[in-house]
Amino acid sequence: MKIFHTADWHLGKLVQGVSMTADQQYVLEQFIEEIKKEKPDVVIIAGDLYDRSVPPTDAIQLLNKTLKQILIDGKTPILAIAGNHDSATRLNFGSDLMKASGLHIIGHLEKNIEPVIMRDEHGEVYFYLVPFAEPSIVRAVFEDDSITTHEGAMEKIIDEIKRKLDPKKRNVIVAHAFITKDGMPELNTSDSERKLTIGGTECINSALFEPFCYTALGHLHQAHFVANEKIQYAGSPLKYSESEVTHKKGYLLVNLQGDGTATVEKKLFTPIRDMRIVAGMLDEILQHAKSDDYVFVKLQDEHFVKGAAELVRTVYPNALHIERTVVYAQMEHEATTMKRVQMNDLELFELFHAEMTGKTLSEETKAIYAEVLQQLIDTEREMQEVL
Repeated sequence: MKIFHTADWHLGKLVQGVSMTADQQYVLEQFIEEIKKEKPDVVIIAGDLYDRSVPPTDAIQLLNKTLKQILIDGKTPILAIAGNHDSATRLNFGSDLMKASGLHIIGHLEKNIEPVIMRDEHGEVYFYLVPFAEPSIVRAVFEDDSITTHEGAMEKIIDEIKRKLDPKKRNVIVAHAFITKDGMPELNTSDSERKLTIGGTECINSALFEPFCYTALGHLHQAHFVANEKIQYAGSPLKYSESEVTHKKGYLLVNLQGDGTATVEKKLFTPIRDMRIVAGMLDEILQHAKSDDYVFVKLQDEHFVKGAAELVRTVYPNALHIERTVVYAQMEHEATTMKRVQMNDLELFELFHAEMTGKTLSEETKAIYAEVLQQLIDTEREMQEVL
């Protein structure tokens, strides 16, 4: 069975206030052409179809157009789940009606997870679609008060799936989560990925996915495998932050053999314009050939230059951010700043407390802070769902 695995479209995305919709349409048109050429048996979209729970009109129209081209024009079934950026309720609307046409979109987690069954010349393939759900949601769905972490929530979901899973069959799971090799905290692959929780409890051990022939993941924006090549992140189709400038964006072409082995090939997109970092003295940058690329400009002039932004944009009209980096006395300060960028909310609070009081934070206070902050995050997501 030939599978196209993609994720994290983030339709409606703004990068430094600049709409990515035209850029997204450009690469999705390439995706449609690849579908016409390769004729996959199914397309997987592993969450974050939209960038926010209430997407702009042009993003909704782009998704509608793209799904129509894949499903109606290309007659290719689609399996999609809600990610943490999506509104589960909005994506779930009309999903029962769409199944008959081959569009399987799962927004809300349900206690009874029925597989979508696809067939090829070797027989049946069972696809289990697991939308993003907070531990509190999983706890309520399965009426299990012991569920407090994302790993515990995923373990519960997979345990329920295994009750009906036939290990002799080919089984594929689609999920949107932060999976790591040993379930230990790791740095996100980009700054544009919204943290799922605080204190590292968002991480899920990849060993949980051992029962599946292939695990199609969304959430992390850099395409990579976790632990082994049958657990894959497809990555986002475009660069969405400064931290992603070195990423190679595209989708995964997965060939699932009759014996359940999967071979994975990364297929790249060509964007309208690249996203990259440009560093140098202003006079040097002004000598560059004019470029429409999205750039983050690092001016290395030691002294302030009046009108630098306007001058830079004569060469790079789509410059997203321009900053002056002091390369001498402040080098040590910059290193400290970068460390802070990589800190999570709890670590930043600990540092702030230490700088303000000169004292370290007690474990009890840490736990209270983490609990309150998580409640605020959960409340914000609930409010977005209502909106």
